[in-house]
Amino acid sequence: MSRNLEISLLRSFVAVADHASMTAAGRALHLTQSAVSQQIARLEDLCGPLFKRERRGMRLTSKGEQLLGKARRLILLNDELWSDVQESTISGRVRLGAPYDLIGPWLGPILKAYAQSHPSVELSLSCASSPDLRSAVADGKIDIALVEEPTGMHEGECLAVDRLVWVGAKGGGAHWRTPLPLSLVAETCAFRPVVLGALDDHRRQWRTLFESGSIDATTETVRSDLAVTAWLASTVPADLSILGPDAALPELPPFAISLYQHKGIATDAVTKLSEAIRWGFGNR
Repeated sequence: MSRNLEISLLRSFVAVADHASMTAAGRALHLTQSAVSQQIARLEDLCGPLFKRERRGMRLTSKGEQLLGKARRLILLNDELWSDVQESTISGRVRLGAPYDLIGPWLGPILKAYAQSHPSVELSLSCASSPDLRSAVADGKIDIALVEEPTGMHEGECLAVDRLVWVGAKGGGAHWRTPLPLSLVAETCAFRPVVLGALDDHRRQWRTLFESGSIDATTETVRSDLAVTAWLASTVPADLSILGPDAALPELPPFAISLYQHKGIATDAVTKLSEAIRWGFGNR
């Protein structure tokens, strides 16, 4: 069995472990479900049972858990070696789009590592709301987009799922005011229809206090206790508070962070960035 085949089997194994599904792993790897299933079967022929098949998905056996960490390290080493070999040959331009709130906590380390590994690539970043980013990648205005969308309704490749939570100032009282003052960054914010729908369902009066398109302005509005907002839990700044059930606000649904890539032929630079983003999210 060739080394390339071994890495291919391990990639399928890690993808199935991350997604608990052959189908989802296939989407992540751009393979058919059948191809992933065959690779897992071949790996299990070599190693023994790695997954328990359950109604809710696939769960690692004890042997699978032991293999997972080693598989991740081997794939990382393989990718680093190939990156070193190919570094001088990868060039061109990559246009990436992402919502404002994902730049710091999620994308910062990924983009730093990518730029260091591929210094000849010209990387441009566009920040916009998720609906606008989906349109931009479909129209070919950007190559890759990270999009926030409700779970169960996402059409892109799901990289992570996070709680949508209410956020307010530490020790603040804006959430008690009537009507509830809201700051939701922009009218096209992906969270806006979900948040307003939840408030309407609970017959909670609200008013939009500030929608400027600037996440920094929204942060300051919330920090000053002028309004509350809704963000993914992983993106909430440390000096703000996630408002719990005692705030008398309706529960909000989880959101998927999805990867979209333009359907045209991808350059090596675009492919490498997509791979780097998948790896970065998978190791959070």
